[in-house]
Amino acid sequence: MRSHGLFATSIANPGIRAALRTMMLVLPAVLLLCTWHPARAYAQPAQPSPIHQLRIYEIFEDTKGAFHDRFRDHAARIMARHGFRILAMWETRHQDRTEFVYLLEWPDQATQEKQWAAFMADQEWSDIKARTRAQGPMVGGIEDRLLLPVPYSPALDGRE
Repeated sequence: MRSHGLFATSIANPGIRAALRTMMLVLPAVLLLCTWHPARAYAQPAQPSPIHQLRIYEIFEDTKGAFHDRFRDHAARIMARHGFRILAMWETRHQDRTEFVYLLEWPDQATQEKQWAAFMADQEWSDIKARTRAQGPMVGGIEDRLLLPVPYSPALDGRE
């Protein structure tokens, strides 16, 4: 057999040829294992982004204190009981109106609708609204906006 250098001589050796064959069979499995990571193996599927609801209430200067008392002491507590997640609350002036604004987070629109229906049907909430009406009108117009995230929006908590 004519030699074409060291490599050809090595392949002619049956022991080296068997080792190369084994390596060719095992190498793909080794490479695959090198790319496997335990965290990826047990990772949960990506959760859909939550939706947010922006609520804007026109409130009146003469009953503003009573409104805040009622929301803080009763509405927020009853909402929490029905699964509402209030992220933040603000007061603002807009076009000569005082407004109370709050932001809610929901896992999806079906949950939002179900929880709002439960809140509005809550007997304790109905009783509190009836009892506090004697203090005068507390809420004028109500604006309700469903906020759906765009694909390029950063997460509200600052994480990607």
